Parts: sequence; C-alpha cells; structure tokens
Amino acid sequence: MIDAHVALMMLGIFIILVFLGFPVAFTLMALGIGFGYYAYFDAGRMWRAFNRLAEDSDTLTSAITWFEGAFNNRIFDLFINQTYTVMSNEVLTAVPLFLFMGYIVERANIVNRLFSTLNIAARNIPGSLGVAALITCALFATATGIVGAVVTLMGMLALPAMLKARYDKSFAAGIICAGGTLGILIPPSIMLIVYAAASGVSIVRLYAGALLPGLTLVGLYLLYVMGRAMLQPKAAPRPTSDEIPEVPLPQVLWMLATSFFPLAFLILAVLGSILFGLATPTEAASIGALGGMILAAAYRALTFDRLRESVYLTVRTSAMVCWLFVGSYTFSSVFSYLGGEHVIAEFVGGLDLTPLQFLLLAQLIIFLLGWPLEWSEIIIIFVPIFLPLLPLFDIDPLFFGILVALNLQTSFLTPPMAMSAYYLKGVAPSGILLTDIFKGIMPFLFMVIVSMVLMYAFPQIVFHLPDLFYGAR
Repeated sequence: MIDAHVALMMLGIFIILVFLGFPVAFTLMALGIGFGYYAYFDAGRMWRAFNRLAEDSDTLTSAITWFEGAFNNRIFDLFINQTYTVMSNEVLTAVPLFLFMGYIVERANIVNRLFSTLNIAARNIPGSLGVAALITCALFATATGIVGAVVTLMGMLALPAMLKARYDKSFAAGIICAGGTLGILIPPSIMLIVYAAASGVSIVRLYAGALLPGLTLVGLYLLYVMGRAMLQPKAAPRPTSDEIPEVPLPQVLWMLATSFFPLAFLILAVLGSILFGLATPTEAASIGALGGMILAAAYRALTFDRLRESVYLTVRTSAMVCWLFVGSYTFSSVFSYLGGEHVIAEFVGGLDLTPLQFLLLAQLIIFLLGWPLEWSEIIIIFVPIFLPLLPLFDIDPLFFGILVALNLQTSFLTPPMAMSAYYLKGVAPSGILLTDIFKGIMPFLFMVIVSMVLMYAFPQIVFHLPDLFYGAR
C-alpha cells in the first residue's frame, strides 16, 4: 500500500467515524496525529538519543530515553504549530466578537419589539404578518449568525401570532425556517469569516460579494410571501382592525425609531465600516460587541446573568470553531503530505469536466454533506479539499465561497435532514407536524436554487460590489 492509498483510507475512516457520531474536532485530531505518526515516522531521528546511550546505562534511564524518543515524532511539532497558528489567526479573532454581539442582542428582548413594530408598519401589505416575520428573521439572523437561535426564538414569537391570524400552518412554518438561515449568507456572516480563514480570500471582498446575493434571496422570499398572499388569500388573511389596530403615523415612526432603526444602525455601522475600509473586521466586530451591550443596556436588558450567559455561549462556540480548525489543519497537512490531495486532483482532472460541471459536482457534494454535518464542519474540513482544484477550472475562490454559502441554505431546508425544521418543531405548538414544516419549506428551497441559477448565469451579482469598492480582480 502506497502513501496515497493510506491518505484515502484516512479520509474514509474519518467519514465513517463522523457518521457513527464521534465528535468531529477530536476525530480529526486523533486521525491526524495517528496517521501523522506513520507519515513522519523516522526511527533514526526519534531514538537518536537512545542509541547513543552508553551500554552500562541503567534500565530506568534507558526506558525513559526510549519513551521520550517515541514522542519525538514531527507530528507533535506540527500539531503544536497548527494550534498556535489557529489561535493567533487575526481573521478568526472576529468570530467570538461577532458571536458575543449576537448572543447579547438575542437576550436583549429586541426581537419582540422589532416584530411587533414591523407587524403594525406592514399591516396594509399582502401577507403583512409573514413579511414582518421574514424581515425580523433576516435582521436578527444577520445580527446573530446563529440559525438555531433565530429559528427557535422566532418560532416561539412569530409562529403563534401567525397561527392566531389564521395563516396556513405550513406557510407560516416555512417563512420562519427560511428566514432563520439567512444569517449564513448576509454579512456580517460568521460563516464567511470562517471561509476566509480556510481559503485565504479577503473577508472584505467576501462581505462585499455576499451582499447582493443575500439581498436577492431576501427579495425572492418577500416576493413569494406577498405573491402567495395575493393569489391565495386563505393562506395569509389580511389582519382585521381587532387583530392589528390602526396606529397613527407619528406613533409608527416612533416605534420604528426605538426598535427597528437601532438594530439596523448597529448592523449597518459594523458592515459599512468593514466595506468602506474604516475598520478591519476584528475592529468592527469589537465595536459591534460594544454596540450590542449598549443596545441591551438601553432596553434595560443588560443584567449580570444575561451577560454571563452570553460570555459562556460565546466561549463555548468559539472553542468549537477553533478546535475544528486545529483538527482540520492537522488532518489536511497529513493528508496532503501522504499525497491525498494529488490523487483527488488527478482523479477530478481525469474526468475532463467543464468549469460548470465541476461547480455542479462540488455543490452537489456539499449539499449532501449538509445533511449530517454542520456548516462549520463543511467549511473547515471539506471545502479545503475543493480549493486546490479551483485553479484547474479557472474558478475564483470568492465566487465559489458565495456559492457555498448559498448552498448551505439548502442544507438547512432540505428534508429529511433539514435542521431548521427540527429547531422549529422543538418549539412549535402540538398541532404542527414535521411534515407540515417540510411542506412549507419546499417553495423557499426552490427560491434558493433560483438564486444559485442566477449566480451561475450572472456572476456579476457576486463580483460587482467587490470590483466597485476595491478594484477589478
């Protein structure tokens, strides 16, 4: 068995262990160190000190020297270096800051005010309650970037309101599930930060490139919600004056000024400072975290318990991301050293694919991986396998990254493993079946596919803003 075969066996064992439910980060580290011990095995180097011992050395000294030599394998040096590289990565520093901003905003009771205000402001629009829920989801998802938190909170807040307003239960469930996943794509997306760290693409260009596709997807969602409300009024009845009373315009504006605009201003300030070069992503994230605390304090929701819980959740999620990177870097370094990347490149090159066919194949694989795996695991572990292949097909990694971000929307929305549906089912009223949620999700899944087709057909949707702000590629 040659080294390349060992590398492929290493990848196969990893996939099997992940499907068996082993923790991904520690599985990566264990396989990386285990196969790395074989890959970097050098008996002469490892037991040099033991071989130089005098013949009359005592047994204890000999045993200790031999044991030390067993750990003198270069894989341990690689593991330490990769750990240091990840922990000192400036791009990843923005992750805990954005997470903290999201968690503190989530606990500040902002979403309840925001949904109520938008519900009143949009009362004359077809499907007003659905439009309000979708915009609230989009804004909250953008602020937090955590799909489970958005879907769960909006499921407790907006779903009962829509059901009470006689909305079709599948339609209402689909709106919340689809809206909750938007934070993966729309900047300041944590997923794009992780992709930037894994691929070496500028996070600033990624944010600029994701803006139009994200807004396009939101626009398609809104068109579908309003269109269905007009064509099928029973699915989204217009609210009566008893359900949503008429509110004078000055009062509506005041409600927007105290609920919608503060959160929107925080997001736009963070995103604008990055896009216009006023601050690095890390600096902007730190301002966002501070702004989230000020916002929570302004709403009188900044208690010590909420602050402590936000810090705890931030540390836990950040540690998960960092250890995934450590495991992935170690695993991929050993995999590459054994020749695994070369074998995959040769195999894909031998298929004689066109760039479009390669993109479709890659997106299909990522789509299937989205069923059993989280987006963080896909970005950190599997996307780097595709990155070396992009130059073969003259594909810009920026374009590929935005496509992946769009694709991961489908992984949260595709039955039978649609995680957003399970998040919603956990908090939905007893009358909402999982099949109802799946049924409501399908039209939004079609909108995601339409967005991907538009990106394939009109790549300038991705490249226009990066080229406008920072010059042509």
